[in-house]
Amino acid sequence: MIKIAVDAMGGDYAPHEIIRGSIDGARRYNAAVVLVGDKKIIQNELHQFDISDLSIKIIHTDESLIEGESPAFAIRNKSNSSIMLCVKLVRDGEADAVISAGPTGGLVASAVHILGTFEGISRPVIGGPFMGFASNTVLFDIGSNIDSRPEQLLNFAMMGTVYAENIMGIKNPTVALASIGSEEGKGNKVVREAYELFKKSGLNFIGNIEGNDIVNGKVNVVICDGFVGNILLKFSEGLSIAVSNWLEGRLSQNLPGEEKDKITVELRNCIRITTYNGVILYGVNGIICKAHGNSRAQDFSNIIAVVKNAVESDVVNKLRTGFCNIRKNKLPTTLRSGY
Repeated sequence: MIKIAVDAMGGDYAPHEIIRGSIDGARRYNAAVVLVGDKKIIQNELHQFDISDLSIKIIHTDESLIEGESPAFAIRNKSNSSIMLCVKLVRDGEADAVISAGPTGGLVASAVHILGTFEGISRPVIGGPFMGFASNTVLFDIGSNIDSRPEQLLNFAMMGTVYAENIMGIKNPTVALASIGSEEGKGNKVVREAYELFKKSGLNFIGNIEGNDIVNGKVNVVICDGFVGNILLKFSEGLSIAVSNWLEGRLSQNLPGEEKDKITVELRNCIRITTYNGVILYGVNGIICKAHGNSRAQDFSNIIAVVKNAVESDVVNKLRTGFCNIRKNKLPTTLRSGY
């Protein structure tokens, strides 16, 4: 049985929604769960449910990471935080994966510090499909690295290419830099310098892409820093809700409730594809899933299914091997150092 370490104290609705969702996910997807956090609080929550048929364990800590704390501070001063302990369970072979809705910076820093990264990776990255209208388009980074150097954007492009090839089955995926114009020379200093690296990279680089072309699926791998990527992700989330709510109001007088709900749900999923509210951190030696801070119980239950599938499909080894191959076979020797 796959064992998942859950940060019970991270997120806007912790611990109640986190624990309730973990229980539901463990039951629905036949997974073992290790809840990490304040034992007394967790036990009080568990007493509300019948868990006699489930494999649920508690690991106590009274430390947790707080939004706004420096990741470096968290690593130095909170070595027993719920996030850190979750990641250590993966390192020690006592869990197969981690799920946390806690601070992204602290989770990423903990994963890098404790598990390490693939050879040639300077920073891990969060990414994947994010818009249903462009289901063969992935976006890297969507929030793990707010500021990125040109060489790190190239790193993300390599990981995005490996993801598109190995997880989505896209042969020789096209790669583009998100920018304010499609012409070479458009964009800020980092994007312009990255453009020159991408041209020499051996990747299937087609140039810059503007925001309006992302929706059309013009490119398979879109690259930006986590600041821009997270704005794009959150915009698609908000747009999906706003448009479906608007449409629901317009259709409510003209269609039966069941038909109306079907249309609005389909439209919402076409705009926003990340309906499970969680994304995996790629490039570290373990499966670390960042749940949205506002995740509710149903979100956490769904995330357990995603994480279980990632473990069973051996996604870390697939991506590590793919990244090694692309670095060795596509990246010119002059660009390999430091990437």
